[in-house]
Amino acid sequence: MTTGRPPASGPATPDYTPESGDPAWSVDLYDLDLSYRVATNRLDGTATVTAVASTRLRRLSFDLVGLRVDKVRVDGAKTRFQQTATKLVVTLPGEVEAGVRLVVRIDYGGAPAPRRTTWGELGWEELADGVLVASQPNGAATWFPCNDRPDDKASYRVSVSAEHGYTVVCNGELVGRRTTPGRVTWTYEQPEPTATYLATVQIGRYETTATALGDAAAPVAGLLVSPPGLHDRAEHDFADLGDMMTCFVEAFGPYPFPSYTVVVTADELEIPLEAQGMAVFGANHVDGQSGTERLIAHELAHQWFGNSVGLASWRDIWLNEGFACYAEWLWAERSGGPSAATQAGRTHLRLVLPPHDIVVGDPGPALMFDDRVYKRGALTLQALRVTVGDAAFFDVLRSWTDANRHGVVTTRDFVEHCVAVTGVDDGSLPALFAAWLDGTSLPSLPRAS
Repeated sequence: MTTGRPPASGPATPDYTPESGDPAWSVDLYDLDLSYRVATNRLDGTATVTAVASTRLRRLSFDLVGLRVDKVRVDGAKTRFQQTATKLVVTLPGEVEAGVRLVVRIDYGGAPAPRRTTWGELGWEELADGVLVASQPNGAATWFPCNDRPDDKASYRVSVSAEHGYTVVCNGELVGRRTTPGRVTWTYEQPEPTATYLATVQIGRYETTATALGDAAAPVAGLLVSPPGLHDRAEHDFADLGDMMTCFVEAFGPYPFPSYTVVVTADELEIPLEAQGMAVFGANHVDGQSGTERLIAHELAHQWFGNSVGLASWRDIWLNEGFACYAEWLWAERSGGPSAATQAGRTHLRLVLPPHDIVVGDPGPALMFDDRVYKRGALTLQALRVTVGDAAFFDVLRSWTDANRHGVVTTRDFVEHCVAVTGVDDGSLPALFAAWLDGTSLPSLPRAS
């Protein structure tokens, strides 16, 4: 199976997560058959991975944390493997050339738990009565063997068996649900290329409500998943999601997936979480008074910026977070709040205060999730909008999501795209981006003419 993803404009490097990923090979398909027991936090799985050699190979190095491998087969034949705390190294039956496809079947199991990282605990997490998976940037290895790089997108089939009474939600479309004594098996398929950190499993005692989002002429299937006791509050707080979808389709182009699922957990979460075709909110994020509307807009915008248009390297994370932050301003502007220009002005005033110690275009791993990456990234887009005008600005955004649909990109790609679409080829746009992204000082916002 091929993903059809376009190549990045330069060599991708796992520079912010050097312990994760292997550029010597990539993945076309993850086919995961999982059996999970909520009561005991026991996961048993078989991962069938369609791997493609990027160079001549004798071994495949998978990321896998906290789970024990029992057996590995390559193209049906048993093979040798070694396992450390964070890696599974599979010895191939023989050396293979670049371009060769291999089907690797890995049987594994254990008690999944988050991995401890620079950014906190990531990955598979037990809730009070269920499971949440949040892997950004490198927590996917806590629940399946993978090549954990943001630029290595693949298709997914995920089948999860759990006890009766629990709902299982994964990326993609539900294609099967089979009941056996005491258990239910849920099967999802996500053909659209998906980064490992955006693959997810959510398990809980949930009820679901289906709805149509966006324009009636091209509706997007929506699903609200929440505990029964929170359902009324959740329905109230997400009531504007359809109008929000319409706003973003107009601004960014067609929604890039068949559906959008919102999961509200019974537990409180520090922040909402994104996944491909999905967003996850905590019980504290639904107050029945639309108190987190800004966050709802932010997570929805990630479906275009971060999910469909992904990153070749974590250093360019402003392309995810700056765009999603700017989408918050667009929704406020559309829904009767302050204009994007007003919000940008207020944000700029706050950021004038020190510290000025971050390079937005390459913030480093310790600061990659710093709020200034989000806000200064959004200010960069406002500076572009004022400079080229609204018509050209939104042409840039819509053509960007179209040209790079389900691909991976860099900041250089975006700068070159802006020049090509706007026709402003006098060097002023690269200079604008350099001022906002390549230095620590905060530029002045350009004034609208």
